[in-house]
Amino acid sequence: MRRLLALLAAALAAAGCATRPPHPEAFSFAVIGDAPYNAREELEFDAMLGRLGAEPLAFVVHVGDFKAGGGAPCTDALYAERKARLDASRHALVLTPGDNDWTDCRRESNGAMDPQERLARLREVFFADGWSLGRARLPLARQEACAEREGTACACPGLPENRLWTKNRVVFATIHVVGGNDNRGFDAAADAEQRCRAAANRAWLADAIRLAESAGMRGLVVVTQANPWEASRDKVYDGLLAQLAAGARRLAKPLLLVHGHTHTYRFDRPLRDAQGAVVGNARRLESFGSPVVGWVRVTVDPADDSLFRVEPHPGEAAGG
Repeated sequence: MRRLLALLAAALAAAGCATRPPHPEAFSFAVIGDAPYNAREELEFDAMLGRLGAEPLAFVVHVGDFKAGGGAPCTDALYAERKARLDASRHALVLTPGDNDWTDCRRESNGAMDPQERLARLREVFFADGWSLGRARLPLARQEACAEREGTACACPGLPENRLWTKNRVVFATIHVVGGNDNRGFDAAADAEQRCRAAANRAWLADAIRLAESAGMRGLVVVTQANPWEASRDKVYDGLLAQLAAGARRLAKPLLLVHGHTHTYRFDRPLRDAQGAVVGNARRLESFGSPVVGWVRVTVDPADDSLFRVEPHPGEAAGG
């Protein structure tokens, strides 16, 4: 009898938590990415954006790879078409680039194009100003300061695609780190590009962490394309993981890393510090990806100790 009463009490407590009203400053945003890759997915992607338009969302985040990695030439026409597709979002939409979108343009099946030239064009098309994509545009800070100097000259400029904004005292930052070894190991030009971009990313992430440390700020969301736990040559993602772990420890507030690339929905705590201990205040969210055209609702609720709750929405056929 005593055990039954204890179970009933626990159930009532859980029910109380489940029905607890959200904080007045709670809000939700959607995470999408790694789509659309083909004609079927284009239909499903457009239908998904239509459904998201009916949801009470503060904004939508796309974690990159808005095209397939092969058999999809990186033409100006494709970039224009994809921008129009993303701009159809009723909500503000923030994009961070993926490897399919520019580094993989060197592949024969993608037109054997120069990745650095395509990156420059990507910036012109998608990141020309300080606003988000989508019909409801959101003002965003962008990285303009020089990331690394040689004397008085700027050796590594800031990245216009690196964006930062806040919502109800939560800091959001995108950093341009991509899958496929982050464009490293192909040739000298690619290595130089990756080294400079990594320097800019370190500086931008450090700025975001400092802002999140400010009094009154509640937490930090970092959005990138690469899965930094994926095996890579030269341990190219280790620096990012180390900076995130050290930053989260110092921050002592909830930190959420959102990424794509490996097309596997997961919400877990894989981040470890230099001693190998799990960083308990840091979580990782990866959204769905091709062939699944799905999305994840992230609710940011200051009344929740973990701050972030997620609700996955797997793919749904167009018209379904």
